[in-house]
Amino acid sequence: MNARRNTLTPQAGGEAGSRSITRTDPGLQPLSPRALEERKLIHRNDSVRSQADAFRGLRTKLLALGRDRDFITLVAPVQAGCGGSFVARNLAAAFAFDNSRTALLVDCDALHPTQHKALGVDVASGGMMDYLDGSITDLAAIQYQTGLPRLHLVPSGTPRETAGEYFSSSRMRMMIDSLRGTQSNRHLILDGPPTLDSPDARILSDLADLIVVVAGYGQVTVDSINDAASNFDPDKLAGIVFNNIY
Repeated sequence: MNARRNTLTPQAGGEAGSRSITRTDPGLQPLSPRALEERKLIHRNDSVRSQADAFRGLRTKLLALGRDRDFITLVAPVQAGCGGSFVARNLAAAFAFDNSRTALLVDCDALHPTQHKALGVDVASGGMMDYLDGSITDLAAIQYQTGLPRLHLVPSGTPRETAGEYFSSSRMRMMIDSLRGTQSNRHLILDGPPTLDSPDARILSDLADLIVVVAGYGQVTVDSINDAASNFDPDKLAGIVFNNIY
């Protein structure tokens, strides 16, 4: 895993589940530290302690902003290549570190989904877009174990050129409400598409309680960061994560 440090700069103004409908595989074993590193996932060993501490710090700040409720966080990169999916995946892992919480990572990049590949998850049963278009009716069928305890994945599913009409649909809102309400102390992390490339991230922000914008350090300008942040409700904007700081 490359050494990375992620910092959250808040903008001005701004612990067991009761029931489960997720897919379970009793034969699935927890991933080893080496497998976690291959998936660019933080863990508790010294080799990635600085990254793990950074994401724990980000989790703590979000919990304070969310007043410790079961909030939904949208992670939205400024543009492609900023590492938004890396941040979303590890933020979800940081929530799952807490034995009293569970995390659900939802891959909302309908055109370039990456989370199932990064996590090594076989998504033969389909994903979110297949549920939204009615091809799949069982919500449990699109929730997959990841090999990291208390972390599940909803993959994007069949790629779509445009997803705005799905994200703004009543079925999407009902899906998110159902996923949120499945368990107490469950945190949903939405891995959003690049903010400046399409309106999808802004549409998804209506479903989120908090928004984290990811900027690739040295990759984007201050103007681009400001343009990306201006797409979102300032009351929801938690701050900016600068990724790829060595």
